[in-house]
Amino acid sequence: MHRWGTGIGLAAVAVSLSLLAALGLAGAAMALPVGDFERFKQCPWTGAGVDRCFFSVTTSGLVVLGKKKVPIEKTITLQGGLSEPVADFSKFFAATNGITLSRSPQPVPGGLAGLLPEGSSPPLVKDLAKFFFENSLTGVSMTLELAKPASAIRFGEAHLVEEEGVALELPLKIRLENPFFGKRCYIGSEGSPVDLDLTTGATSPPGPNKSIEGSAGTVEFLGGGQILHLANAELVDNAWAAPKASGCGGVIAFLVDPIVNAQLGSMAAGSNTAVLTSTIDTTTAAAVKLSNDDCC
Repeated sequence: MHRWGTGIGLAAVAVSLSLLAALGLAGAAMALPVGDFERFKQCPWTGAGVDRCFFSVTTSGLVVLGKKKVPIEKTITLQGGLSEPVADFSKFFAATNGITLSRSPQPVPGGLAGLLPEGSSPPLVKDLAKFFFENSLTGVSMTLELAKPASAIRFGEAHLVEEEGVALELPLKIRLENPFFGKRCYIGSEGSPVDLDLTTGATSPPGPNKSIEGSAGTVEFLGGGQILHLANAELVDNAWAAPKASGCGGVIAFLVDPIVNAQLGSMAAGSNTAVLTSTIDTTTAAAVKLSNDDCC
């Protein structure tokens, strides 16, 4: 009896040690960067082909869609990994938490009233819009979403710092959201994205837009000189075109889409603008690994 009990006790100890070892290994695998490198915690720095890490926070700016101007009021985060540059551009790797570009709805000035003028709307649209007006659900938000996988993003760090050429290529779709519009009201899609070629230099748009200038902002080095930190960088593009809105209003999209597009006006190249005022941080994947003693 004693011998049998001892066997059970030894087995229990062995199981406990195995669990502790497993937990220790899991803890090491899940170790996150610390200090100034903590901002890169969603960078896939251990992934094949990842040479650098990228983290950007846009805190202000604006997006002009035809006749509508939408200020950036809610923070937009873009994060992930970068390959070694080829011909000045690095390929992007998705963030480890799946949120490469944060979903940050921006309020559209004028809301539903600004996008659905009652006087020119069909009776059914008027009645449904009135229902939402009476219930005070008139706000409309605009959200920038990736139209393609993160690998379609391209980043030119040298162009960013030197304020010349395209610094960031972003394939986007723009979601217009309101209970009346439903969940599928978009400008752009994977097959027909809104392609932003953002620069910190000067743009060369077709008319009626005129050239505007971005800025690399204030350059600083953090993390013992291993993190390139740009504060108040201004990335701009006013040469891009956008497809017409579609899917607005759900089953009556065939009635609502033309009205929304009439209110937006022409979104041909030279009619739109994006200005993103951001803080941008980049570093090497090796530096992120070394920031945590438990990592490697």
